[in-house]
Amino acid sequence: MTVRFGVLGAGRIGKVHAKAVASNASAKLVAVADAFEKAANDLADAYGCDVRSIEQIEEASDIDAVVICTPTDTHADLIERFVLAGKAVFCEKPIDLDAKRVEQCLAVVEKAGGTLMVGFNRRFDPHFAAVRKAIDDGAIGKVEQVVITSRDPGPPPAEYITRSGGIFRDMTIHDFDMARFLLGAEPVAVTATASVLVDKKIGELGDFDSVSVILETASGQQCVITNSRRATYGYDQRIEVHGSDGMVAAENQRAVSIEVANGKGYTRPPLHDFFMTRYTEAYAAEIAAFVASVTKGAKVSPSGRDGLIALQLADAALKSAKEGKTVRLKG
Repeated sequence: MTVRFGVLGAGRIGKVHAKAVASNASAKLVAVADAFEKAANDLADAYGCDVRSIEQIEEASDIDAVVICTPTDTHADLIERFVLAGKAVFCEKPIDLDAKRVEQCLAVVEKAGGTLMVGFNRRFDPHFAAVRKAIDDGAIGKVEQVVITSRDPGPPPAEYITRSGGIFRDMTIHDFDMARFLLGAEPVAVTATASVLVDKKIGELGDFDSVSVILETASGQQCVITNSRRATYGYDQRIEVHGSDGMVAAENQRAVSIEVANGKGYTRPPLHDFFMTRYTEAYAAEIAAFVASVTKGAKVSPSGRDGLIALQLADAALKSAKEGKTVRLKG
């Protein structure tokens, strides 16, 4: 079976997912929709698909699934519409900026018996997945501490910040999901600090650009997350997991993994410039997993519930940063 896709949103992340769909032998990109005509036409021309309205994709008999890459404040409504239209749904994170709205949306999905997968692509990165496998294989014993470093090469435009929900819900949310993925347990306490060190305009918009978070599980496991909207040396993505019997880590990736040694010392090529190139394999594997859930009935992961928990952790982190105290989560 070939899963026939419609992509909603032809912006930066829409282009990434369109490429992943088009490169999958079990998928076909049928149509793209975007409010900006040129963006939709450019993406359609690149992959030889149709340009259709959201309504046309919703009613289409030749489309089985959609990838939602529209602005965050449209996600929940679109998920409900397309699940009720009988189509499988892959949605970029977050489902919504309001946890209660997410819960309402998930209730609709459950009642309809729909398929919903949330886009936490880093679980599918081969390097991070290998770290999880090492944990599962018992290579480092019981997980005790996790360290996640995630720094963007530069801040997003002001317009994006005003709609993103802030750094905790937009950027750190990926790390909250990765923390759960690596810890193998749910955090019960969140302590966060946040500053504006990169661009004062970000602060004027009510957001932060530099944050640190400590998560703690019921058994005392710890995870430390550091985020920055500035990394002059490239897209900084590292994880380290310390266990009772050892440690496993995933280093930064480069477009070319070589090292040159000469009279000037040891040098390596620069890091990837951003997520579009750093996580190419992860996006492809993510779509492959979604296709498998549609064609083979495989378990959907990350699920809508995973998206909800990550958002709840983001909300707790924001509260902690603003109030200067640890926030304990309800069981």
